[in-house]
Amino acid sequence: MQPELIADCVHCGFCLPTCPTYALWHEEMDSPRGRIYLMKSLVDGTVELDDTVVEHFDRCLGCMACVTACPSGVQYDRLIEQTRAHIEREHPRAPIDALTRRAIFAVLPYRRRLRAALSLRRLPAPGPLAPLKQIAPPWAAPERAPEHLPNDGPSVALVAGCVASVVFGDVNAATARVLHAEGYDVHVPLTQGCCGALHAHAGRLDEGVDRAQRLAEDLAGYDYVVTNAAGCGSHLKDHGITNAVDVSELLQEPKAERHPLPLRVAFQDSCHLRHAQGLAAAPRALLDAVPGLERREPAEQEICCGSAGIYNIVQADAAAALGDRKARHVIATDADAYASGNPGCLVQVTAALRRAGRPLPAFHPIELVDASIRRLDASTLVRSARR
Repeated sequence: MQPELIADCVHCGFCLPTCPTYALWHEEMDSPRGRIYLMKSLVDGTVELDDTVVEHFDRCLGCMACVTACPSGVQYDRLIEQTRAHIEREHPRAPIDALTRRAIFAVLPYRRRLRAALSLRRLPAPGPLAPLKQIAPPWAAPERAPEHLPNDGPSVALVAGCVASVVFGDVNAATARVLHAEGYDVHVPLTQGCCGALHAHAGRLDEGVDRAQRLAEDLAGYDYVVTNAAGCGSHLKDHGITNAVDVSELLQEPKAERHPLPLRVAFQDSCHLRHAQGLAAAPRALLDAVPGLERREPAEQEICCGSAGIYNIVQADAAAALGDRKARHVIATDADAYASGNPGCLVQVTAALRRAGRPLPAFHPIELVDASIRRLDASTLVRSARR
């Protein structure tokens, strides 16, 4: 933890209304300001790194809403990442917690293992892994993006992702088709691995950075490295992949004709697009360029849905409360469908909508653009959508 970054906080409290855990519990130590107090106390030695202190840091979603809200430019993203890495190095976790985290990282970053695990989702799950069963998506996504769609435009390498390539292969395929229709020379290299975002978010910072750098080497030589997963894009941008872009950033001046897609769509900001990458206008422009599509805004866009990497597994109760809160706001828009630009949000909110008895068709925005370009019928699209 860097003391000079801690000192940037003037304790004004602008972060409090945007913090999801403060919204849940109204406890100072479960706010960004309170956690920065704890960081300072750890640095100066006035508190010890015990279970109580660690719990307050574990409860943080790392959503970065406080970064957007902060008038002093506090780099809370850097601070919480460094603090979590310090915790993983210095604090022994309880055996069940440690085993759960090891199991998560033994499965999620590896496509074959994840496919095998998802094939068992109907079986009973042991206590610590019960939350994983509760949020496991019921749909299958066997479609895979083609390895190369040649064109004369700038070359792009699409980050297929680990979870995304298994659970949202159809999103990758739609992304590749749209980029190709817009004139890009699209590549989806088969050799690429996990970007490390999940690792860095959970305190395994060194492994997360190493994975990002290996991915950069795997995808070297292209004009752009394109992501359709907000968490992956944020991680790559944060760790030196200078040509990394979210797909929405490349589609602000559409070339391919969009055809009418009459749908009312509740669009939810992904925290790692809105706050970490500072992209709020680009994904909205993507949807607004589709004729006939009416974008609706759920309340509390600044509040996280509770996905946050592995948070909805290791902090299941808080995550479920936030997911249910987000689902209520989505339902209140009276939309025909739900959309978000991050796989974790799609998994989290569709699970909450199912719990609420209102399973809406759920899309990544790029799928709606793809459907518009391909002249797909809205009713057919909705009937076949994930829920």
